[in-house]
Amino acid sequence: MKKILQIALWVASLVMAYFIYDSITGPIRFERIKQDRFAKVIEKLKDIRDVQDAHFAVKGDYAKTYNDLENFVENGKFTITTQRDTSWVEYDKTYRIDVMKQGVVVDTLGYIPVKDSLFKNSDRYKTMKLVPFAKDPNQTFEMQTTVLEKGNYKTPVYMVKVNKSIVLHDLDKDQVTNELKKTGVNDVKGEYISVGSLTEVSNNGNWPTIYDAKINKDNKK
Repeated sequence: MKKILQIALWVASLVMAYFIYDSITGPIRFERIKQDRFAKVIEKLKDIRDVQDAHFAVKGDYAKTYNDLENFVENGKFTITTQRDTSWVEYDKTYRIDVMKQGVVVDTLGYIPVKDSLFKNSDRYKTMKLVPFAKDPNQTFEMQTTVLEKGNYKTPVYMVKVNKSIVLHDLDKDQVTNELKKTGVNDVKGEYISVGSLTEVSNNGNWPTIYDAKINKDNKK
């Protein structure tokens, strides 16, 4: 009986030690996994932003669907131009004299495919819409576009986002709940990881610079 009690106490102490250890290392492990996953998500959001910015530069608006984005990457082209100053003499009918005029001439030098400019030999643009680590392998980022109107000024805007809980779905639920509420300087603030805005003209992401540094470091490995 005494031996059984000793074994039971020994097992209980091991269980307690495990829970103490997990309470200390659990949050550390969660933070490490979270940062690794968020970095991969942000990489994709940056790719989407680059393509949307290119789409706006070439076409004057933002793509509404991922099919439009992929088609633009595969078929779109940047126009390469050069500007030069010029001057000429123009007759002024009012004063009946020749007047020197100055202006700028824009010459088209050629075209560069969007794919070559943004992705070179990579085809990752074909999967940039898919959310990494999501339970559903076909889960895509939410993407919205609209037009902001302020007085007589109208401008297209866009936003791409994913709820953090989708990326962290298989981790500790309490830790995930806490993560959705974070607003610190080194946190991705709020429930979503996002880029762009539907309420202001911006193509910024809501992540801190530590993720940009992490992505650059990981890509150099």
